[in-house]
Formats: sequence, structure tokens, C-alpha cells
Amino acid sequence: MTSPQVTVRAEAPLVRIEDLKVHFPTSQARHAPVVRAVDGVSFDVPRNTIVGLVGESGSGKTTTGRALLRLFAPTAGRIVFDGQDITKLNERQMLPWRRRMQIVFQDPYASLNPRMTVAEILGEALDTHKLAQHRRSARIGELLERVGLNADHSRRYPHEFSGGQRQRIGIARALMVAPKFLVCDEPVAALDVSIQAQVINLFMDLREQHGFTYLFISHDLSVVKHISDRVAIMYLGKIVEISTSAEIFARANHPYTQALMAEVPDVARRGRKFTPIKGEIPSPLNPPPGCTFNPRCPHAMPRCREQAPALKEISAGHWSACHLNEASA
Repeated sequence: MTSPQVTVRAEAPLVRIEDLKVHFPTSQARHAPVVRAVDGVSFDVPRNTIVGLVGESGSGKTTTGRALLRLFAPTAGRIVFDGQDITKLNERQMLPWRRRMQIVFQDPYASLNPRMTVAEILGEALDTHKLAQHRRSARIGELLERVGLNADHSRRYPHEFSGGQRQRIGIARALMVAPKFLVCDEPVAALDVSIQAQVINLFMDLREQHGFTYLFISHDLSVVKHISDRVAIMYLGKIVEISTSAEIFARANHPYTQALMAEVPDVARRGRKFTPIKGEIPSPLNPPPGCTFNPRCPHAMPRCREQAPALKEISAGHWSACHLNEASA
């Protein structure tokens, strides 16, 4: 499948994934069933932009992000980072590239080693990449202050911090090796609403100050709307819609995107009856034939149960995978 290009710049994107597949066999048996966690995903992440990757739990968002960083081995497809195809590089070959791409994990309580001080946690990245050993303490203090903490916090342990502070430590750890690209995997999902805005603003400030590029993974469209330049909607291992953030939120095309939008709280629509998306996301072990959203789609036609729709450009820079677009053409 050709990668849909929704670019606003002439320069090559920092990250490009083409027909990415990540399948997990359920056992070592020769013909064991396969979990199709990511099943043919293509999109670009332009430089100095924030791309939001949105979908329900089980849609394949986290697997996509981790495969992009080569934390999971791709089953098929290509991953190109800053012009280099990194799809099949071994661990030794990946090491210099890992310095340029980092991840902020979802759970700030589980992602920090409770037996290590903050200085040891942050310094571990410097040890791995053999960086800045002569000014190690100064570098750690600088990064803590950059994310809104104090340099003297480096002597403390993770249990001495709040959830928001722990997530800031996780962000500082990701920044220790001066990356170009960050995968943010549900970075505010485990935080109180009052703290979420602070962490989101920190991400935006870092982008403005240092020109970072983000893949921002989330199930929360209200957060994605606030932070993202572009949005890709993912369902059961596939991208079903992708465009600029403004276009997606003004003119959502795919029925799944529209259903997600309808679930976002809006004070302007007070009194509206809340209607959750019908049914549950199917198992990637046994996806439905045709359009994978058809069992939950209010507009499903016989064709939807037989043939998977291709991701096609429905307007300038706006791609969607739905047979309804052909029916109305």
C-alpha cells in the first residue's frame, strides 16, 4: 500500500512508516493463531510537528509506537527515520539511532525504578550512550529544572514524588540524550485532570523551545485536539482516517471518528444524551471480514461485510477508509 502523504512541507518527514505490520503468534506451534496488533499502517510524522494517534484500547496504538522505535520487531513494512531505513537494523546498529528517538511511558508509577534515585535513573541514559560524563550532575540538574523540578530533587526516590512530578522525571529521562523525536504513549492518562494540563503545556513548551517532533498516542480526543497538528485515527490495527487536526475536528469523515467525537464532553451541548459506541472492539486474533468496524457501524452495508475499504484521499490532505465515500461520490 502506498503511504498517504498529508504533508504541509516540501522537506522529507522525520519519520515515515510504510505498510507496517506487527503480528504476534499465540504459541510456538507452526500454525498457531496470530494476533494482528498492527496490520498495514502507513503515515508520516513531519519535522517539528505533533501527530496524534487516537483510538480505543486494543486498537494497536502502543504497538505502533513501540514498533516505530524498534522496541517491537516489525513483521513486515518499512520504518524510515531521518532518511535511514531502520527496519532491519540489529541492536548494535540501532544504538546511535535510539539516542535520537525516545519514549515517555504511560504509567509514571511503573516506569521508574523505585530502588534508584532520580540521579541514577537519569544518569542511566548517559551511561548507555556514554555521554557527558564529565558534567553528569550539571546535566541532570539542568534537565530537572527544564521540566519544572528542582536540581536537588535528584537525590530523592520516585516514591517521594506525586504522579505529575514522576511523569516530569520520565520526560527528563527521555530528554537526557537530546533526542529529535519523542513517542508519548498516553503520557497523561494516569494523571489527575488538574495535573494533565501542566504536563501537556510542558510538552508544547519543549516543542517550541527545542523543535521536538512528537507522536502523541492517546484515547482522549480532547487532549489530542489541544496539542496535535495532525491526527491519525486507528481502529483494530489499521488507520481509518488521517488529516490535520483542524480538518478532523471540523469534518470528521469516518463513522468511527464521528462516534469518537460524539463521546467527547462539550459544554456547548449540555443536555445531549450520551451514546457510547455500540459494542466492543473485536479481538485482533479474529477480526471481522471486510471493514473491521462494520459490526459496530450504524451505516454498514452488505459490501462493508465483504470488502475492506482502502484508505483514500477524499479532499486535499484528508484520507479516510470508508465505502460510504464511494457511494456518495
